[in-house]
Amino acid sequence: MFSLRKKRLMGYALFVLTAINGVAFAQTAGKTGERFQGIGREATSKEVQAWDIDVRPDFKGLPPGSGSVQKGMDVWEAKCASCHGVFGESNEVFSPLIGGTTAEDIKTGHAARLKDPAFPGRTTMMKVATVSTLWDYINRAMPWNAPKTLTTEEVYAVTAYLLNLGGVVPDDYTLSDKNIAQVQQKMPNRNGMTTQHGLWPGNEFANGAKQGAGQPDVRATACMRNCGPEPQVRSALPAHASNNHGNLAAQNRLVGAQRGVETDGSNGKSGKAETKAGASAGKAAAPTALLEKNACIACHGMDQKIVGPGFAEIAKKYPGKKDYLLGKIKAGGTGVWGSMPMPPQPGISDDDAQAIAGWLAGDSAAKP
Repeated sequence: MFSLRKKRLMGYALFVLTAINGVAFAQTAGKTGERFQGIGREATSKEVQAWDIDVRPDFKGLPPGSGSVQKGMDVWEAKCASCHGVFGESNEVFSPLIGGTTAEDIKTGHAARLKDPAFPGRTTMMKVATVSTLWDYINRAMPWNAPKTLTTEEVYAVTAYLLNLGGVVPDDYTLSDKNIAQVQQKMPNRNGMTTQHGLWPGNEFANGAKQGAGQPDVRATACMRNCGPEPQVRSALPAHASNNHGNLAAQNRLVGAQRGVETDGSNGKSGKAETKAGASAGKAAAPTALLEKNACIACHGMDQKIVGPGFAEIAKKYPGKKDYLLGKIKAGGTGVWGSMPMPPQPGISDDDAQAIAGWLAGDSAAKP
């Protein structure tokens, strides 16, 4: 019991010291030439700009530009619908983005169904309070398999399309940095934010001080008596996800004490991991590097479905059909494996596509 308490106190002390050192380093970061000769340099304005892409609720950081609802629909169907559904209903995998809001919500700024226990779900449009959140997240994280690849116009357009699906803007609307503040005044849950949680320290929100801003919940009293045995924590992946990215044990560095878990089912008995998908595909080892490079594993597991079917299922269904698989990889398709469409993959090189198609088709000459 004493050792556990001691460990907690030592951990807290280390946290405090680390924070103090971090502040001290930050204060001297601009003086590296004075205190740390030959070590470090100040970041250039271009380097800072590359990282400083966040957009705040007051729209600071929002780049100039615009995008129409019509343009957004085109971009959505090409790059977003495969995961989020044609109308934001999200098909089988992700939570719905659109739905659950009404014209009355747009007037009041409160999504009434958030308080309705009988309503079956909570969509993004019901919960999000600021349009900047939509813009920022789409810009930095979408599409899932190629984040940060959308142009500024495409981000404005996709945001406009989502707002149109939610009834916030009309079909012929063009969203821009000039009118986005006006759109904010029509967000269905714009008045749904609160600072009662005390996590916002200032008075940036209206009536913030009255709602208890600046009083974080740090008053919890930890029990330090009659502690149970210290838990032994071990990180583990669920069985259905363990082999999504190939055998983890084969992907670790050869130095250090840490070793990845054998996730190919061999328990370390085989010298080289060979997944079921590889076994189904002509006994060839999975081209893991190519699958990761082209973000194939974002939607396909080795042996099970994620967004699209597992590689093992594809290999079993189309043995020897390399040309067919090559066409599907490049052009995409829908309706073969359910309602979730696969978007075209124009960015994949011909050599990579040939290698992956050959592996799935069971071509023993396919090079990983």
